[in-house]
Amino acid sequence: MNPHDPYADYRELTLRGMILGALITVVFTASNVYLGLKVGLTFASSIPAAVISMAVLKFFKGANILENNMVQTQASSAGTLSTIIFVLPGLLMAGYWNGFPFWQTTLVCMAGGILGVIFTIPLRYAMVVKSELPYPEGVAAAEILKVGSHEETGTWQGGSGIREIAAGGLLAGVVSFCTNGLRIAADSAGYWFKSGAAIFQIPMGFSLALLGAGYLVGLTGGIAILVGIFIAWGGAVPYLSSVIPQPADADMTAFAMQLWKEKVRFIGAGTIGIAAVWTLITLLKPMAEGIRLSFRALGGGGEENIERVSQDLSPKAMILWTLGMMLVLGVIFSQFVADSHLSGGIAWTLVIVCTLLASVIGFLVAAACGYMAGLVGSSSSPISGIGIVSVVMISLVLLLVGESSGLFADEANRKFLLALTLFSGSAVISVASISNDNLQDLKTGYLVKATPWRQQVALIIGCIVGALVISPVLELLYQAYGFTGAMPRENMDASQALAAPQATLMTTIASGIFDHNLQWDYIFIGIAIGVALIIVDFVLKKSSGAKLSLPVLAVGMGIYLPPSVNMPIVVGAVLATVVKHLISHNPQNREGRLKNADRIGTLFSAGLIVGESLVGVVMAFIIALSVTNGGSDAPLALNLENWDTAAKWLGLAFFITGAVWFAKRVLKAGRYSK
Repeated sequence: MNPHDPYADYRELTLRGMILGALITVVFTASNVYLGLKVGLTFASSIPAAVISMAVLKFFKGANILENNMVQTQASSAGTLSTIIFVLPGLLMAGYWNGFPFWQTTLVCMAGGILGVIFTIPLRYAMVVKSELPYPEGVAAAEILKVGSHEETGTWQGGSGIREIAAGGLLAGVVSFCTNGLRIAADSAGYWFKSGAAIFQIPMGFSLALLGAGYLVGLTGGIAILVGIFIAWGGAVPYLSSVIPQPADADMTAFAMQLWKEKVRFIGAGTIGIAAVWTLITLLKPMAEGIRLSFRALGGGGEENIERVSQDLSPKAMILWTLGMMLVLGVIFSQFVADSHLSGGIAWTLVIVCTLLASVIGFLVAAACGYMAGLVGSSSSPISGIGIVSVVMISLVLLLVGESSGLFADEANRKFLLALTLFSGSAVISVASISNDNLQDLKTGYLVKATPWRQQVALIIGCIVGALVISPVLELLYQAYGFTGAMPRENMDASQALAAPQATLMTTIASGIFDHNLQWDYIFIGIAIGVALIIVDFVLKKSSGAKLSLPVLAVGMGIYLPPSVNMPIVVGAVLATVVKHLISHNPQNREGRLKNADRIGTLFSAGLIVGESLVGVVMAFIIALSVTNGGSDAPLALNLENWDTAAKWLGLAFFITGAVWFAKRVLKAGRYSK
């Protein structure tokens, strides 16, 4: 054994590890696609993947911390590549696709994801090894791997982590089955009232997965979302409902929801957009440094470092992967453009422009996304905001191409260019999301002394496996539930449609740019609110020594997402704060007890998210089977009469019970220290 490198002889990238990583990737990708389409959020899968890996591999001879790390590295792509659903469903909403073509969907995910891996490799030394960025999820995953590899101390075994994930998954799965399967409990409720003509709502949602997401988001993000809810439902909707006459035949609730969907959401879009732009502006310096390092590495510059823990993929391999994936993008863009039957010259122009746009914008946002992941974690990074900025940039470029070549004389060409914008934007989202994840994983690897190039290979494998899963899962969920604004069959239950909020927003924005009818006034109001909040955030950070902040993107999401989605996140964030406050009251080994409680809370939250998401996917299979055989799209529903009010109370009871059980488990963990 090498005395300077005790891990030198450890097996890292093994066949059994790759198979296990692929299985975890399939499960978590399906879960994340469902969750993302339903509520616009995805969860970071590194930590639960690490726990599952340790629990399984401990039954095999020779399993070690580096092999476990490779499994979580590969599986982590599930949490990130699935963010393709922030854009891709827009092709159905725009009426261009009737489903998800397997090879086009798979290859755009794979090519974008692999470019995301390659683009961030040159940033590893500057942003991981030499940087003070916290990388919260990367550090947490490393801690779990380290503790799990020292079971002889008796402080923790991998099995206890599995128990927490399983407990959370079972709880959320049972509640989700009662809600979305049997339909005996409601998933949300709201108290509506009027003051004069102004309509107000006090909303609530009962999703335990979102409760877990809120626990992970924390109080700062929760408060920011609550501010957004107040702006939308305590300010904008009441004001608009007081100045716009309510139609005589319109229900109060339906009228208020219409105002929110058609006007207030654009305020949220403006706030999200300016927050994303501001983030990019603040990151200009690290982005410039990252680009400089990238060109230096691609040119073969810098000294060769032969230490195992410093070996990235070679510049030659990086160049080949980059050119190969750009070629794949070119091929799928040419196939996409071929369907439009445009003439050869303009068709080739569009293929070249879109390939370059996807690659160049992806390259530019890679450094920003890696930096944001290091700063706030992969789960909290504003990938959707990056997507909005990308879609606007691509729309404006294609608008110029279309107008200069006279394409807009034909309405079919306008629809095609909208679809091409969204397809190109999905490639950028793939690059951005994997860039967001790669440095987080490399931080984990750096802390556990993994070999970087092997991790990079593992992530490329994860991208390929995840890409193969995404198209079938998207097709299944679309056929079972439909998307808001895109239903596969007539007479489907619109209330069960998956909202796909980011895809809806990006489709609306791109469509508005091409039709010259985007509601810029509401977007500009959102931008103005965003600017004001950026100033507030700056003042808070300055006056409190960076202890207090108001994440502007989270405020925008509070305005934009349905309130029934936002409120459980807020409750989860408050729950985390209250529980941690109660644990910290006892000064004896406070740090150790808080750390233990945080680990249990994180794993139980991941279990809640995975449990509800997997039940959603299983229900999609059952619904699809029922519908294809001429049955109902709610085959398991009990259809109880006069049950609406009881269903709401039952949903609330389930939610409170779940929150109390969650709190008790974390408080119990907080009695002990690691």
